[in-house]
Amino acid sequence: MATFQYEALTDTGKPQKGKIVAASSDEAIARIRSQGYFPTSVREQRVTKGKGAKAAPAASETAKKKKKSTSINIGNVNGKALTAFTRQLSTLQDAGLPILRSLVILEQQQKPGLFKNILEEVHTGVSGGMTLSESMAAHPRAFNKLYCKMITAGEVGGVLDLILARLAEFMEKAAALKRKIIGAMIYPSVVLAVAAIIVLGIMVFIVPSFVKIFDDFDSALPIATTVLINTSKWIGGTLNESQVIPGWLWILASPVIIFFVTKMLRKTHLGQAVIDTAVLKIPIVGQLIAKTTVAKFARTLGTLINAGVPILDALTITRDTTANYVYAKALGEVHNSVRQGESFSEPLGKAKVCDAIVTNMIDVGEETGDLDKMLVRVADNYEEEVDVLVQALVSTLEPLMVVFLGGTVGFIVIALFLPLVKLIQAVI
Repeated sequence: MATFQYEALTDTGKPQKGKIVAASSDEAIARIRSQGYFPTSVREQRVTKGKGAKAAPAASETAKKKKKSTSINIGNVNGKALTAFTRQLSTLQDAGLPILRSLVILEQQQKPGLFKNILEEVHTGVSGGMTLSESMAAHPRAFNKLYCKMITAGEVGGVLDLILARLAEFMEKAAALKRKIIGAMIYPSVVLAVAAIIVLGIMVFIVPSFVKIFDDFDSALPIATTVLINTSKWIGGTLNESQVIPGWLWILASPVIIFFVTKMLRKTHLGQAVIDTAVLKIPIVGQLIAKTTVAKFARTLGTLINAGVPILDALTITRDTTANYVYAKALGEVHNSVRQGESFSEPLGKAKVCDAIVTNMIDVGEETGDLDKMLVRVADNYEEEVDVLVQALVSTLEPLMVVFLGGTVGFIVIALFLPLVKLIQAVI
């Protein structure tokens, strides 16, 4: 028999420490759980002899702390790495390993970098008496509010392994939806980029060769040809003496400029409201963003409620993690309604941000007490609709790209050959 030191949480989430005698760590964990506690750390108390033996572990601990990674910590933790960590931690907890040992195992698997450093600090925090959720909440670059709230619910309910599994599933589905949208946009983006480079090459290298020929003409050039030549000169930076920056540089830099300007505007309340409202009105694209946002907030809210997070806290977290102003405002109104004891579905229906079927399903969920299940079904349905819309968007973009590129090249060819046709007619 051995003596084990343990740290655990009560059913109210209060930390509890103590010792227990058992034949193995598994038996110790079982006995702790039978007392109504949720163990977060269980380690065998080793008997030391003399001062030298006591000094060795202390030196070992110091060495561990000094050995901490010194890599540069920039940006946020990669979502793929976080999802894998969550799935692995769920498996280890389901196997009955103590949380501290699980963190050590997963920390050792990480490559040197931000996430490894964060896991070291989380391990240190839990070792110092903090709960897992409290220690994770100190590192928002890895664990957001949604993640930490679900971990808290798992700790309080004593079902951390189950909550981690649901959280991993939630993250995997969110990542899969994101990959579908990005994957569908790769083809048209590459085609447009290549086409833009080709057109720029024509304007910079081909059109100026024709300009030298046109300079020998005594007659006035057609309007289309004049427009093409002036555009070519602007792109090449030779339109006039006052032009400092060539047009091709503006064209290449415009996506970056638009991105940063939009990002800056979205940091203001008015800018975010205007941009998000305008984007939702764009044909097909607006529908795609709307359905993606509904799927995301429905799955987030359903997962939180299913995990045992109070409805008001769940609504607040969902509102804060919703990237679109229009839907965040609607969820804020739902939060106020629920806080006053009213229904969930009525303010959502008044906001007109969801289809009637969504509000009806939520209404049924409220009546039957299965709101979390209904929200997950809404998310599943909308994710299927997103797939259909993505295919429709790609199918629409393909002919539009053909028409645009054909029109652009056709205009260039016609504009270049109009003066030649005019010259031939004059000679004949």
